[in-house]
Amino acid sequence: MREVGFWHVATIGRWCKLEPKVISALIKRWRPETHTFYLLCEECTITLEDVQLQLGLPVNGYAVTGSAQSPDWRVVCYELLGTIPDNINGGQIEMGWLQDTFPEPDNDSTKLERIRYDRAYILEMIRGYLMLDLS
Repeated sequence: MREVGFWHVATIGRWCKLEPKVISALIKRWRPETHTFYLLCEECTITLEDVQLQLGLPVNGYAVTGSAQSPDWRVVCYELLGTIPDNINGGQIEMGWLQDTFPEPDNDSTKLERIRYDRAYILEMIRGYLMLDLS
């Protein structure tokens, strides 16, 4: 994860305590049309610098952009993970399959095994932090 610059993302939430009341208050004050929070004192927004400072994420370097469109998601899974799940629906795979198929690497793991584990872990994180509705 360190080699690909994703270590900070992998550690999100491990050392910070979330305050549900504060989060609820901020959600009520968020205005998506202007991408700002309307607070009693004034408007404010979250900048890329704020994210960098809070999460320790690097903001220099190449951006990860684009979308993956494929007529055959089994090919994509095989190219990235080296194996194909039994149950694949479009671009969706079951998270339990990832956890069962890619155990945490040990000292005897090959570089390719570590890369595939990292990719599976990144997929789990995206599901856990960015797509919380479980769709």
